[in-house]
Amino acid sequence: MLKPLDTDTLLKGIHRAVRLGALARARRSAVEILGASAASSGNHPTLNEAFDRAVSLIWPAFQPIVAWPDGRVFAYEALLRSRDLGFPGPLAILEAAERLRRVHEVGRRMRAAVAEAIPTLDPPILVFVNLHPRDLLDDDLFNPDAPLSRHAGRVVLEMTERAALNGLGDIPGKIRKIRALGFRIAVDDLGAGYAGLTSVLQLEPDVVKLDMSLVRGIDAEASRQSVVRSMTNLCRELGMNVVAEGVETEGERDALGEIGCPLLQGYWFAPPGPAFPGIRS
Repeated sequence: MLKPLDTDTLLKGIHRAVRLGALARARRSAVEILGASAASSGNHPTLNEAFDRAVSLIWPAFQPIVAWPDGRVFAYEALLRSRDLGFPGPLAILEAAERLRRVHEVGRRMRAAVAEAIPTLDPPILVFVNLHPRDLLDDDLFNPDAPLSRHAGRVVLEMTERAALNGLGDIPGKIRKIRALGFRIAVDDLGAGYAGLTSVLQLEPDVVKLDMSLVRGIDAEASRQSVVRSMTNLCRELGMNVVAEGVETEGERDALGEIGCPLLQGYWFAPPGPAFPGIRS
């Protein structure tokens, strides 16, 4: 890849620092709420009980992914939410899940909840469902009788950048099994965190999502436009569709349209909400 990725490297480092800071704040909030002893001990009953409650109240919020300039909904991304106010957002839930080694429970709950909603969504609109990398170690993900597997043809499984793929065994083999069920694959946050060319090479995704750090203010910065244009063109050459995340202004929307990024997602079109929100016309 060519010279514009020098800018991408800088943006990637800045955004990773921001995300790590947010994760650290979520971790501190979880410790304050649940008690330092609970957060430091994987089997402490207080943390387990609080986590049980949060998981039981999980629900998926949906945000549209829009084909532009057509202005039609291409897909919805399902985002982790819980009605338990004891956890300050999805990062805190995932932090607790990792400490308790109960990540699979969060993934299964979300996938089942999304499966319940899909029949109410008109085809051919797709649904993007986030996977924690450790979900690749959960046999339920590969079960053809699991709730979400029954809708695999309408689902794109999106690998997040919260953790590296190292130590998860035969990644290409796992992806082949997922594809055999009918699922498609996306890589989230390209340009930030762990989601780089290594993830693209390992997962061979159908869809790549450009991180919002590349999108923010793109209408006013030629360097960002150059980076996104290069990445969009490369992904297109590799047969991958591209989603630009974090579109918050009309100017960002129009700049991405001029660049040729085909799919856009962000608050400009609609915030996440109960199934399935409409979009700004």
